Amino acid sequence: QAQLVESGGGLVQPGGSLRLACVASGISLDDNAIGWFRQAPGKERETIATIDWSGDQTFVHYSKKDRFTISKDNAKNTVYLQMRRLEPEDTAVYYCAAMEASGLVTDGRRYDYWGQGTQVTVSS
Repeated sequence: QAQLVESGGGLVQPGGSLRLACVASGISLDDNAIGWFRQAPGKERETIATIDWSGDQTFVHYSKKDRFTISKDNAKNTVYLQMRRLEPEDTAVYYCAAMEASGLVTDGRRYDYWGQGTQVTVSS
């Protein structure tokens, strides 16, 4: 059974950094596209970044390209989201998701497996 577990969230001051990790079990990230999404209270889910099965192709939402980076370590079956210069508007629950695909997938509705999420709070 596929399982995704996010970690690395927490409380950080504006301008700080966090690195989220998504560890997969029951599936191989060699065969899956992975996405990071977030949802803030009262807002719709938002696609943050995605990465293809090989790790060679990535997508980061244009508004976050200068602050967020997605990467993966297939040997560890883990995908990371590095977040820098965090802003209060980045406060949300961050989720990772996986689907069997060779390319980039930005539509969250297409993903099959989801983690439980990790809370990120940016506040002074």
